[in-house]
Amino acid sequence: MKTAQGIARDVQSGESSATAELENSLSAIGARNEELNIFLYVDEAGARAAALSVDERVAKGENVGPLAGVPIAIKDNMCQTGIPTTCSSKILEGWRPPYNATVIDRLMACGAVPVGKTNLDEFAMGSSTENSAFGPTRNPLDPSRVPGGSSGGSAAAVAANMTPLALGSDTGGSIRQPAALCGLVGMKPSYGLVSRYGLIAFASSLDQIGPLSKTVTDAAMLLEAIAGHDPMDSTSLPEPSPSLVAHVNDGVAGKRVALVRELVEGADDDVVASVNRAVAALKDAGATIVELSIPEFRLGLSAYYLIAPAEASSNLARYDGVRFGLRVNGEDVAAMNEATRTAGFGAEVKRRIMLGTYALSAGYFDAYYGQALKVRTQMIDAFKRAYQQADLLIGATTPSVAFAFGSKTSDPMAMYLSDVFTIPTNLAGEAAVSVPFGTGEAGLPVGVQLLGPGRSEAQLFAAARVLELAEGRP
Repeated sequence: MKTAQGIARDVQSGESSATAELENSLSAIGARNEELNIFLYVDEAGARAAALSVDERVAKGENVGPLAGVPIAIKDNMCQTGIPTTCSSKILEGWRPPYNATVIDRLMACGAVPVGKTNLDEFAMGSSTENSAFGPTRNPLDPSRVPGGSSGGSAAAVAANMTPLALGSDTGGSIRQPAALCGLVGMKPSYGLVSRYGLIAFASSLDQIGPLSKTVTDAAMLLEAIAGHDPMDSTSLPEPSPSLVAHVNDGVAGKRVALVRELVEGADDDVVASVNRAVAALKDAGATIVELSIPEFRLGLSAYYLIAPAEASSNLARYDGVRFGLRVNGEDVAAMNEATRTAGFGAEVKRRIMLGTYALSAGYFDAYYGQALKVRTQMIDAFKRAYQQADLLIGATTPSVAFAFGSKTSDPMAMYLSDVFTIPTNLAGEAAVSVPFGTGEAGLPVGVQLLGPGRSEAQLFAAARVLELAEGRP
């Protein structure tokens, strides 16, 4: 499949058409979706209408936008008017939102063509897309292995050449981790850079929407299209979308990049080797390399699995069988509510709701949730100190390459450790990107993670581009 940049250029120039590019995408979906279970819903009629509109505007000589005619996959926790939006949960099966998420409107305004909704771990709670109520998604590079999660469907859509771009959401690594496991570029933007209006909440202080693509430039194009202030989101940064594509080739000359010991601790040898090669590539490109230890990062996993479930237990209280979604009747309201949530939520969602409710309960709030918030503050302070010594940080995205189905499902802690390197960024609300660099076990891709302070997306894409070029990718 062509890059998003190439498709947009060809559609706008008339060398191709949005309709032709969409049909290529739909053909690829038809060929492998049954095998891989990537798309939960394909909006063929809506996508064809959107593509036709783009072609008509191009024929009139209009500038359609930077994503003219580019097919894009949408994670199924983002609202799209009249399109089934389930969060891969039975409790929302069949629900069709009456409004668009802000990111959907911005994509359409830029000429993109949303193709359909992709599978995910239920309510974005997971690291393998095995927790979906509608079955797991398989990794297109090796269908016996997971694509990562929770944005596994979106990552797999791009890896399988079904669409050149996809939107995911990242609460504790849910864009970067599947990007690493599927050999893609995945960016978790600074908190507030992209509107969360219309993103169905998991943990509101952590969630952020971001891009998945095969190239750094495509990811920068997509993020530039969806970023910027939105009055519908009270946490949205009051500033316009940053210029990103123009800085992709800025390089890293003169930049200080710190290899963080805690971001490779416990990783497989082949992952560590890829990180070390990436460090060498950045040094060859003119960066100054330093080494740092940030011990606070070791506390991230514990703090995250108190803060995120606490926020989830509050956010998911709205699924009560009354207002929308599944309703299982009972003798009274309490019985109906209990029956609905028992039938509608999967095991992992129930686990996190119970953990979060416990952490917020009287007598335990200060000992658990309150303590986790203090650790979060320590994490933020640790990042600030690190960025006094370096412009960017580098480490592994995940401890290993894609793992086999079922290998971690019986041990929640083993699954949670998949996000050990990505969680600190979410707790601090800062930016990070995963870029494929090298291979590990069975020739599967390794993801290297670059981290930066808030609003450093342009610098991160520039560094990621250096690694992309070092691997010989155009």
